Parts: sequence; C-alpha cells; structure tokens
Amino acid sequence: MIDPFTALAGIKAAVSAGKELVSVTKQIGEFFDGVDDLRNKHTKKKNSVFSTGDENAMETFVQLQRAKDAEEELRQIVIATRGFSAWGELQEIRARVRRERKEREAAEKLKRQQRLEAIVIFGGSIAVVGLLTGIIVVVIMGLQGKI
Repeated sequence: MIDPFTALAGIKAAVSAGKELVSVTKQIGEFFDGVDDLRNKHTKKKNSVFSTGDENAMETFVQLQRAKDAEEELRQIVIATRGFSAWGELQEIRARVRRERKEREAAEKLKRQQRLEAIVIFGGSIAVVGLLTGIIVVVIMGLQGKI
C-alpha cells in the first residue's frame, strides 16, 4: 500500500500539471486508504498491551498529524478545482467505501470462523469415531480372549 504522502504528492503534481482531478482518482483512493491505515495503526498501537511504550504511540501520533495536515491540503485542492460540494461528495464516497470495506471484512471473518468451526467439528468427529472403533476392537478382542 502506498503511503498517503506519496499519493498526495502525485495528486499535487498532476493538478499543477493541469490534469483534471478526476484523472487522479486512483491516487485519491490510495491517499484515503493510507490515512485510514495510519489511523488504524495508531489506534492499535495506542491500545496494544504489547506496545513498547509511548515511543511507538508518539511515532504513529506524529504520522497521524501529518496525515491530517495532508488531508487538509487535499481538501483545499479539491475545493479550489471542483468546488466545496465536491469535497462533501468525496467524503460521502469515502464513508461508503469504508463502510463497505468493514462489511466485507466482517463477512470474510465470519467465513473464516465458520470454516474453522467446520474443521474442528470434522476433526472431532473423526477423533470420536477413531476412539470408539478402538474401544470396540479392544472389547471384541477381550471377549475372544486375544488380549
């Protein structure tokens, strides 16, 4: 995944070269993905019991602040080139994409969990059948006097 600062640099270069904002939609998406990734990393490190202290949280906090500044810079570019309503539309799209991604991740997590449960049930069934077969064999051999 590309970091948001590289994506913003690409957006700024394209806009200053006279390209339309719609021609850099991929970079805008990468920018927002990168910002969201930084937010998630900061939240995880801040709340992690395995965190090595304030240093990691401070590092991600600084990155997050830089990302907020970059987001404001992108906001100004969008408003200057497409108007204020375009920024609002972009934020709506971003929220929808984020919501869809969370729904997709939740569905994938549920599928993984169901698959794991199926494996455990199948494995447990095989173990029980094997154990019962072993007990039956021992009992039959005991009744025949072979044990």
